[in-house]
Amino acid sequence: MAKKQYGLGKGLGAILPGADRNLDELRRPVGYVNKDLVSTTGAAPAKASDIIRLNIDLIEPNPFQPRMNFDEQALDELSQSIRSLGLIQPITVRSRSEGKYQIVSGERRWRASKMAGLDIIPAYIIQTDDKGMLEMAIVENIQREDLDPIEIAMSYQRLIDECKLTQDQMAQRVGKKRSSITNYLRLLKLPAKLQHDLKEGLLSVGHAKVILGVEDSALQEELCDACVREGLSVRALEDRIAKLGRDEKTSVPEDLPEYCYKAAEVLGKYFDGKVNVKLGKAGGGRVTLSFSSEEQLDRFTQLIESL
Repeated sequence: MAKKQYGLGKGLGAILPGADRNLDELRRPVGYVNKDLVSTTGAAPAKASDIIRLNIDLIEPNPFQPRMNFDEQALDELSQSIRSLGLIQPITVRSRSEGKYQIVSGERRWRASKMAGLDIIPAYIIQTDDKGMLEMAIVENIQREDLDPIEIAMSYQRLIDECKLTQDQMAQRVGKKRSSITNYLRLLKLPAKLQHDLKEGLLSVGHAKVILGVEDSALQEELCDACVREGLSVRALEDRIAKLGRDEKTSVPEDLPEYCYKAAEVLGKYFDGKVNVKLGKAGGGRVTLSFSSEEQLDRFTQLIESL
């Protein structure tokens, strides 16, 4: 029996055997399930893990959304793209009572789709509780890296408070170093004025980390104003803080032995920060070094290692 030949001029079936049998199957978008939920009651429940074409009026926003602000210009640009090409990437929702669906991730796409005038959008259904929904929404937003520093810090704090995650667990979830998470959480200790300037992009995270080394909140605000007004670099800010504290560089009670003064004096030559010496009752004691930034401490460590 002669072997069947496949080639051009024979139709699609000549290139892909059996293709003529069901061309509609080949033309379906990859990954989509042929299901519609377009009624106002949502009477045709879909299974978890399905991707469906969902009536946009059945969708509710995410009550755990970590994003505080949506850029109107960016939304308008996205809506224009959706108006031309449709919504390519489905949003993720969970099923709620009374035929409603709640957004887990993709609220920006949902908002832009409404602006574009879409009635139906693709949605991926998952099953999750409130805790799981919060965690997924926060992690998804952090990984997109378009939140402002305070939104990121508050998101991390919510993962601690509401999802009971440790900093190590958060580091694994979001793919960040634990030290990075710690530094963001420290931003929430800043006065409201500084947090506002961080959100608005008037102050960088690097500047904020340096200012966190200053204990006086009033001085923190003055330094923030100087950064915004004068455009200080991080290094220039460190130098200004060092200059402000130079007269109080060492702190040794008057009744301590001479060797405590000597220790503070020697350390003060190498460390551009405040040195505190306290003596205990049993003859021991404690030396405390105050630094204004991670970079300042690194320079001190490198200097000591080079001795």
